[in-house]
Amino acid sequence: MALWIQISPGSNKPIYMQIVEQIAEAIARRQISTGDKLPAVRKLASELVINPNTVARAYSILEQAKLVTTKTGSGTFVSDPKLRDRDAADINLLCERMDTVIARGLNLGMYPDDLTAMFKDRISAFVKKNQNGE
Repeated sequence: MALWIQISPGSNKPIYMQIVEQIAEAIARRQISTGDKLPAVRKLASELVINPNTVARAYSILEQAKLVTTKTGSGTFVSDPKLRDRDAADINLLCERMDTVIARGLNLGMYPDDLTAMFKDRISAFVKKNQNGE
């Protein structure tokens, strides 16, 4: 498993959230798979030259989202998607974000069919990028 995380110190986004988002995307793209072990907190912190508490916080958020499971003494592993909760709050947030994108598209003069086609194209590109190992 190759996990490539790049931190942008000048970003407005906190470092722990940059880690969360990059690991979550790697899981979504299946660059890391169910059962894969994430780097130990101290090891990743050392590689990124950041405080171990920052990595621990990121792992904690990923665990709360049920994307990973921590086994004391063994490490942190990518959890099985079948065991992940589909939290109603997360789904509502996703719907709100989609509504924002839809409104923006309609305000740009796009038609609903155009937005649907664009969404399908983006999903295909996301999946294809994953399959090509990018």
